[in-house]
Amino acid sequence: MAISLAKGQKISLDKEAGKALTKVVMGLGWDAKKTKGFLGFGGSAPDIDLDASCILFDDKNNVVDAVYFRQLRSKDGSITHTGDNRTGDGDGDDEQIIVNLATVPATVKTLMFTVNSFTDVTFDQIENAFCRVFDPSNNQEVAKYNLSCGGTHSAMIMAKLYRHQGEWKMHAIGENAIGRTFQDLLPSMTVHL
Repeated sequence: MAISLAKGQKISLDKEAGKALTKVVMGLGWDAKKTKGFLGFGGSAPDIDLDASCILFDDKNNVVDAVYFRQLRSKDGSITHTGDNRTGDGDGDDEQIIVNLATVPATVKTLMFTVNSFTDVTFDQIENAFCRVFDPSNNQEVAKYNLSCGGTHSAMIMAKLYRHQGEWKMHAIGENAIGRTFQDLLPSMTVHL
């Protein structure tokens, strides 16, 4: 059973999964809040383009690489983005980033996961937003973090995976931010490295 993370909480991925993980998937899901139509009838929901990104940092906190909607695969091939969802329609994950933990270069210490509203839609127009980590070998959810917090921010530093004493750990960050792409969030990310 997956652990529901609280802001600031840290966990061991292997301990929560009950085994040594070699690959994980970070899933991001969201829905647009429906607006009420005339006299409360015929409401609609706008298309909302949220973008999940994974930024790779070395032990000196330098950006090594980034995986996002314009670069769907890390240069070393260890991380893959499954593609851009521009509406949030459908159930489950709207975007996924697959991380092959076994092949992430040893020089990479931290994987930072962010979400940005490319169209500057703010989170007060979004509901049912979450990020989750699961084991793709059995689809077992390891951890889930609720991102539905309302507010006028257009981005969030969701979480990070980081190496600690030979194992991968996860830290739920949940810091609200403003920015259309992960590059806008780099100054805020460095605080969490």
